[in-house]
Amino acid sequence: MTTATLSIDLGAIVRNWQALDATSTCETGAVVKANGYGLGAPVVGRALVRAGVRNFFVATAAEGATLRAAIGNGPVIYVFSGHMDGDTGAIRDAALTPLLNSVDQMLRHVEALPGAPFGIQLDSGMNRLGMEPGEWSAVRDIAIAQGPVMLMSHLACSDEPDHPMNAQQLGAFHEMTDGLDIPRSLAATGGTLLGTDYHFDMTRPGVGLYGGLPFIEAEPVVTLDLPVIQVRDVAIGESVGYANSWTAPRASRIATISGGYADGLIRAMGPRATLYAGDVPCPVVGRVSMDLITADITTLGHDPSHLQLMGRHQSIDTVAAAAGTIGYEILTQLGLRYERVFSE
Repeated sequence: MTTATLSIDLGAIVRNWQALDATSTCETGAVVKANGYGLGAPVVGRALVRAGVRNFFVATAAEGATLRAAIGNGPVIYVFSGHMDGDTGAIRDAALTPLLNSVDQMLRHVEALPGAPFGIQLDSGMNRLGMEPGEWSAVRDIAIAQGPVMLMSHLACSDEPDHPMNAQQLGAFHEMTDGLDIPRSLAATGGTLLGTDYHFDMTRPGVGLYGGLPFIEAEPVVTLDLPVIQVRDVAIGESVGYANSWTAPRASRIATISGGYADGLIRAMGPRATLYAGDVPCPVVGRVSMDLITADITTLGHDPSHLQLMGRHQSIDTVAAAAGTIGYEILTQLGLRYERVFSE
């Protein structure tokens, strides 16, 4: 079979959530946007509900509707993009809680769904989403009168604990929210690890649940095994792959593996990536193409049926470093062609 196998350890996701939850005394939610960081939000969501998670965060109302259908009524599902034009039906039918980002969104929500729950996102300095301090100051009393269930903001540099932006944003968030009897949330994974000053009433870890940095102690969640389609001998001086980008410096044994950038295995990782046959590293040679990767198995001594990209020897962040990117991108780009195998 030429289908690669993506093994997803739901038990590790739950244990990572439990470990992050144990760092605080407040409520701990879970971010399952981008289809559970590429691993399947319905399956991940159900596992986290069984573990006791009662607050989820998604990017869009459409994601929220999909999650609601999977986890049922009860847990709160917050929507980072707020109440966009055209979202009213999904917000109402799936009982979602939009995190409103502007006065326009606030007006849309209270007019379309009077009495429906909402939160407010504030811009504490990231300049991405949320009401800026001046806008918030002008509408704060009106907004509070509508009864928001959450005030939140997002940290720009929480993966760098010593970055001055963290304290700057913490101070701005305090200035905008202190004295208000409304639950607050500032910390995602990185903010959770910054300590209790950043926890407020709810933390909302995301990438740390899935084994990514900056949660160094996270259990690995994904294993990716790629089947070998063909093996060949390549003579000294022969090239492999597009553009003759690798030339054999010795007589070599080259394996062609089923997987490529159509499966989320980023083309840029080619010259620095490594696959594994058990404990033996097999460097990628030549370019990563749409469906195929070639690897040097000369030192292995036998022809394997599969090679592993992520697992015991390499994390998502190791693979990301080879591609010059971050673990988030590797996770969320994992393709639909994989056979997904879930375990607990």
